[in-house]
Amino acid sequence: MGDFGLFAEERQRIILERLGEDSKVLVQDLAEAFGVSLATVRTDLRELENTGKLTRTHGGAIPVMRVGFEQNSMQKQVSYIEAKQRIANAAKEFVRDGDTIAIDTGTTTYEFARALGPKNDLTVVTNDLAIASYFEDTTGFNIIMMGGNVRRGFHCTVGAKALESIHDVNVDLAFISANAFNIERGFMTPSIEHAEIKKRMNAIASKSIVLMDSHKVGGLSFYTFAELADIDAWVTDKGIGKTARAEIEAAEEEFELVIA
Repeated sequence: MGDFGLFAEERQRIILERLGEDSKVLVQDLAEAFGVSLATVRTDLRELENTGKLTRTHGGAIPVMRVGFEQNSMQKQVSYIEAKQRIANAAKEFVRDGDTIAIDTGTTTYEFARALGPKNDLTVVTNDLAIASYFEDTTGFNIIMMGGNVRRGFHCTVGAKALESIHDVNVDLAFISANAFNIERGFMTPSIEHAEIKKRMNAIASKSIVLMDSHKVGGLSFYTFAELADIDAWVTDKGIGKTARAEIEAAEEEFELVIA
């Protein structure tokens, strides 16, 4: 049964609720649900965009996300911690004792690193200073720290030297973080320097796994570093919306989607 006879304010509240659940809403679906015209829904979306509550797209809307915005490590650390830990515990099942792995910088990958404690005889390549320090203090893993410029506030190395340091390296698995994903643009990050590191890690790995929590699905960021076809697995959390999950599964790319 549709939501007939609702005032604009109530429709807009429901639109925002649905956007929070599915990370994307479609004009056609909303018009049918509310029993109103497409023009009425477009007006609702326009008013919500004008007040900074969503971003309109072709045929619908997505959550607000500034393309160039990037939280630093301290800001990221307190966000969605339980989801990150569930992702980390699921992702560690890909790792076998004796593997050589690359771990990208990020708070989700840091939680993944913490989950690797029970593993044995790992060789870890990383550009994340906090991950390298954690392994040094708590494990006997062989740690290879990528050189390069330290990006202040983000606890990692980037740049040409960092890329050069793993030019001839090969790893069994690469665990890569992302700041945003949508079906049209793929996996994204605000920083070109970070994007180049992610691309290189993807290229040197026999198998690439993206670790990204569900609230970033449907978002937009500055630079695309991979499409679904470029990865082997994606570990996310159960907060992923039904619409977003259906779109991802309908893409029919040969990768494994793990819901933690």
